[in-house]
Amino acid sequence: MPRKVVFIADADSWSGEGLIARFSAGGSDLILNSSQEVKEWEDVILFCRAAGSKVLITHADLCSSHDLTTMLDQAEKLLGPVDVMIHNCSLIRPARVESCVESEFVEIMQRNAKSAFFCTQTFGRRMTDRGSGSMIFVSSIHNEKPTGMSFAYSASQGAVKMLAHEAALFLGRAGIRVNVIEMGPVEGSDVSFQSDITGLYNDYRYKIPGTKLGTANDLADLAYFLAGEESGYLNGADIRLDGGFLLHYMDHRMNKPTEGETRSQ
Repeated sequence: MPRKVVFIADADSWSGEGLIARFSAGGSDLILNSSQEVKEWEDVILFCRAAGSKVLITHADLCSSHDLTTMLDQAEKLLGPVDVMIHNCSLIRPARVESCVESEFVEIMQRNAKSAFFCTQTFGRRMTDRGSGSMIFVSSIHNEKPTGMSFAYSASQGAVKMLAHEAALFLGRAGIRVNVIEMGPVEGSDVSFQSDITGLYNDYRYKIPGTKLGTANDLADLAYFLAGEESGYLNGADIRLDGGFLLHYMDHRMNKPTEGETRSQ
């Protein structure tokens, strides 16, 4: 893939580590938006530079058009215009329909969905001026499938999905591709989505036909593909990255190890 400038909206997240490693290995220059101090990124910066990548740590408020614009002005002077925008903000917090208070709902929607809107608008304008670019939204299988523990999370992911569809329709006319990765189970998802009204994540590893959970590297590899020319005809796509998890429908037929059997994970 030709050298690109890649913006990662939440470099501090679990997905950020995989994205940073994959894109730096591919020779991209990185803008990493973070809530941490620059000194906490020293090891990552050294790693990326060793791979030949330039790195800029930013602290933009993703829900502020002014903040994003100011950040991009500075970043473009140092690295050039952004070719790939990856929005991977994904705050998961219990928020039941019957008990969620307004402040919890607003915080989840702002972190996940409002930030996606402002990133789409701000980056979209600049990409439109250049007539090229790629936007990748890291969403979740819960943009349609209820969690049973956080309607606000599901609602935010559904909003991101439809935002991406609308953006693909409009920005696609200017040569910009907009696609969604619907991430499925990873290590710890049974804790993150613990619910007392659904058993979706009970023995969740064995509800995946191959019994293998997804990783940040799996996500990063797909994002790297979506950012490249090989996926040039993909626009407005929702790619489910869940190992077949949502295809499961009979718990008594789970692919669980038999007694005494071990299985490498």
